[in-house]
Amino acid sequence: MQHWARRLEQEIDGVMRIFGGVQQLREIYKDNRNLFEVQENEPQKLVEKVAGDIESLLDRKVQALKRLADAAENFQKAHRWQDNIKEEDILYYDAKADAELDDPESEDVERGSKASTLRLDFVEDSNFKNKVNYSYTAVQIPTDIYKGSTIILNELNWTEALENVFIENRRQDPTLLWQVFGSATGVTRYYPATPWRAPKKIDLYDVRRRPWYIQGASSPKDMVIIVDVSGSVSGLTLKLMKTSVCEMLDTLSDDDYVNVASFNEKAQPVSCFTHLVQANVRNKKVFKEAVQGMVAKGTTGYKAGFEYAFDQLQNSNITRANCNKMIMMFTDGGEDRVQDVFEKYNWPNRTVRVFTFSVGQHNYDVTPLQWMACANKGYYFEIPSIGAIRINTQEYLDVLGRPMVLAGKEAKQVQWTNVYEDALGLGLVVTGTLPVFNLTQDGPGEKKNQLILGVMGIDVALNDIKRLTPNYTLGANGYVFAIDLNGYVLLHPNLKPQVSQMGGLKRGCKPCKRGPPDSLPFLPQTTNFREPVTLDFLDAELEDENKEEIRRSMIDGNKGHKQIRTLVKSLDERYIDEVMRNYTWVPIRSTNYSLGLVLPPYSTFYLQANLSDQILQVKYFEFLLPSSFESEGHVFIAPREYCKDLNASDNNTEFLKNFIELMEKVTPDSKQCNNFLLHNLILDTGITQQLVERVWRDQDLNTYSLLAVFAATDGGITRVFPNKAAEDWTENPEPFNASFYRRSLDNHGYVFKPPHQDALLRPLELENDTVGILVSTAVELSLGGRTLRPAVVGVKLDLEAWAEKFKVLASNRTHQDQPQKCGPSSHCEMDCEVNNEDLLCVLIDDGGFLVLSNQNHQWDQVGRFFSEVDANLMLALYNNSFYTRKESYDYQAACAPQPPGNLGSAPRGIFVPTIADFLNLAWWTSAAAWSLFQQLLYGIIYHSWFHADPAEAEGNPEVRESSCVMKQTQYYFGSVNASYNAIIDCGNCSRLFHAQRLTNTNLLFVVAEKPMCSQCEAGRLLQKETHCPADGPEQCELVQRPRYRRGPHICFDYNATEDTSDCGRGASFPPSLGVLVSLQLLLLLGLPPRPQPQVHAHASRHL
Repeated sequence: MQHWARRLEQEIDGVMRIFGGVQQLREIYKDNRNLFEVQENEPQKLVEKVAGDIESLLDRKVQALKRLADAAENFQKAHRWQDNIKEEDILYYDAKADAELDDPESEDVERGSKASTLRLDFVEDSNFKNKVNYSYTAVQIPTDIYKGSTIILNELNWTEALENVFIENRRQDPTLLWQVFGSATGVTRYYPATPWRAPKKIDLYDVRRRPWYIQGASSPKDMVIIVDVSGSVSGLTLKLMKTSVCEMLDTLSDDDYVNVASFNEKAQPVSCFTHLVQANVRNKKVFKEAVQGMVAKGTTGYKAGFEYAFDQLQNSNITRANCNKMIMMFTDGGEDRVQDVFEKYNWPNRTVRVFTFSVGQHNYDVTPLQWMACANKGYYFEIPSIGAIRINTQEYLDVLGRPMVLAGKEAKQVQWTNVYEDALGLGLVVTGTLPVFNLTQDGPGEKKNQLILGVMGIDVALNDIKRLTPNYTLGANGYVFAIDLNGYVLLHPNLKPQVSQMGGLKRGCKPCKRGPPDSLPFLPQTTNFREPVTLDFLDAELEDENKEEIRRSMIDGNKGHKQIRTLVKSLDERYIDEVMRNYTWVPIRSTNYSLGLVLPPYSTFYLQANLSDQILQVKYFEFLLPSSFESEGHVFIAPREYCKDLNASDNNTEFLKNFIELMEKVTPDSKQCNNFLLHNLILDTGITQQLVERVWRDQDLNTYSLLAVFAATDGGITRVFPNKAAEDWTENPEPFNASFYRRSLDNHGYVFKPPHQDALLRPLELENDTVGILVSTAVELSLGGRTLRPAVVGVKLDLEAWAEKFKVLASNRTHQDQPQKCGPSSHCEMDCEVNNEDLLCVLIDDGGFLVLSNQNHQWDQVGRFFSEVDANLMLALYNNSFYTRKESYDYQAACAPQPPGNLGSAPRGIFVPTIADFLNLAWWTSAAAWSLFQQLLYGIIYHSWFHADPAEAEGNPEVRESSCVMKQTQYYFGSVNASYNAIIDCGNCSRLFHAQRLTNTNLLFVVAEKPMCSQCEAGRLLQKETHCPADGPEQCELVQRPRYRRGPHICFDYNATEDTSDCGRGASFPPSLGVLVSLQLLLLLGLPPRPQPQVHAHASRHL
């Protein structure tokens, strides 16, 4: 076998030396040494410059934010409250007006809106990816808030003055994107004006639930939610509680910590979390699913619930926010005030706020609930029906904002958010936030107002930050990244959310729909705008101890540099490579971010073309013209932004046509063009043409059964020879996004890449000799002691012809000999050609994928994971350390949800009264009937609220994908390098196999006896991506070893001057027969009543 292995190695090396042209390309670069310079990437200088540029960019946004916040406070202070203000008195652009007019079922259309809504003209703006109007602001008001209420009209009145400040900000900084004021009343005023992206179903957008608003409106929170599940809580009330808890969880951000418990006589956590955990997306999902399993039984025991909550908040042995501490209790009512518990745990300092929620329609005395909240610096809310849930589960933020308002200028600090999806289509953004305070006083000499007016925000698109980073000087495997205090990435090449637009989290996801393979341009999908994009640095890369140290240092705001050996995943996610990387990092001053730079050692230097000779420019440029392809080979150019006026296209032929047309109008030295990119592209065009001239053109590819030869360069050129081979070229035209290119740079020797095959797809069709195997290797230059790898060259093997050649090379004959079959009485050794009925001979690559086989029936399985071809043999190779397995999780996947079960067509959870019920007066006057009618009313409006998915409520109902977690498994070569013999023993069916690595390749040569009986088909290794039902590694285990993080460095949770007298003392609404009958008549007549907003904390906002 070693003899066969040497023959294979020699054949591969010979072909690559003759046709690959590695040595010849080195000589070509040296011959053209006067046409380029070798530049150095100095990591420390690079990262400090980029960090400084990002700091300057964000600082300009900070100045605009401060101007807006100051102006808003002054405008509101000068505003005179109007009790008799009417809708027709206010003139503004309602961002949802056009959508509502188009919708005949819209509430405003039905009743006829009296508001004077502006009708605007819009122009397309590429910066906003939207149609905008720069002369006006737009207003968005949540669906469940009545636009004609006095509070909303006054809010619209005074915020109108912000329009001029928005416009002036843009004049001073034309790069500003969305400028937004999110009011605590729910009104959003943003600039420039653009129509709201109204979904086809109910629009549940509320600015107060956006990540940037939550972060700006209060300091971090430690929250314990306790839910009464005693026997009296059943039916509709329990459903209301479950929904309320889920809505409450949505008001928390990644800076907050939370736990949820249910209680009756005893208290217990609803999930597997036994202590406070970070309120990130995955933990909140665990809570939401666990809450649905709550069952009502037993008697009410407030003491058990509160003692559990206080014990949770006093646990100092865990990571937590260590700022605002609060208990949120949901109950249907009770008599016990549990004063002894408060005396023991919370008085006299009252460091824990208590918020109580009376849920459902009942006749219990709510005085104890009001007292609990008022005695503990909290607030009492009522949730009698579905419509009150959203507004009353977010109003507590006003109470938490009091210490911030009272702290004044000290609390006026800009914070920057995690990455999230912009609701208006800008893509991934971060937002700078600044709270806006109410500066009015209740009267002369009275106490200072302690209400937060809202939050001012300015968006910065991630693409604008990326433009400040080096694009192509770092090479294909170098990159810049940035993280925040949570360790979440702000910038990273692996930050590519794959969640369909507005596709909320769903249960029971189907197998993931991945993005296209690396052979196609990457087409990113948008994320669910309700969720922040929280990808941890250690999940963006393959985690190890070195990266944990780097992450901690960056979070702590330190500078650093470290060279590490680490594992990286290939671009197509099929392979793992062990590589050297240099990490350098610095903090971005005045922000919560830290910036890092990753460079492979071979990317320390790069080429910069210097084509000052215009005649040479023209000569090389001619080799880009399609008319030259027949003689010089087909050229694919990387779709980069060479010039501002260059029209992009996913079709490379069209892109090249656009490029040529533009180059006929401008020169490579034009100011509108990136001279570095253009000069390098033209230089590499000439250099690769010389490779054709010196090597490829005079060779007969058919002699060695080659379909094509190729070269790809850092400059963006991929030249494929001959021209006809380009018809079957499926690799990405951007070398930096081509898996073969990046892997060749990271690996020494020849890298084989079989055609990609999925086990679910049909086998390869071996027709017209078009199926090929890529073999590539990097071209390493050494110029004056400086080493770099500016190009990759390779060949494309004809699969069928090389499968035949493989059998000959792994046989005991030369090309001239006739094959001689060995039998029991023959004096010869068996080989892979004549004994293919007895021997299985295969070449497998370093990822475990079949490359070549001596079995004709396996030729159409080339490219498949070998376990799908011979599970028994692959398992033996793994068990004998030829392969090592690496498992990781993709938290950015998109999955199709399971179809709903056969539940019938009626709306779920809605009771429909009978005629007998309508005629029964007792039924009409009962509180139960009131609740049922309210549920019917809101069920009609919200379309089965309790079961509606956020994607269906807020997004396009045709979009059926949602975020999910996919488990990825890759295999790579283990520690065994020498040849190895072993026996696969499974009873009477033993198999002998021999395996040996081929030198200077990524191939394993395996010769094995064919399986004689089916018992040997034992375990099967899996390589394909699989969906994780529990959304990744067990969350309950992960929270026991939380990753290092730091919260914001400031906390405003206490102020001695805070007035806690406003704590929700309003009486509950008693069911009135007259009101009930009127409402039912309105229902029967089809005239919906005007919904008045549920207002508690905002009632005195005008004072």
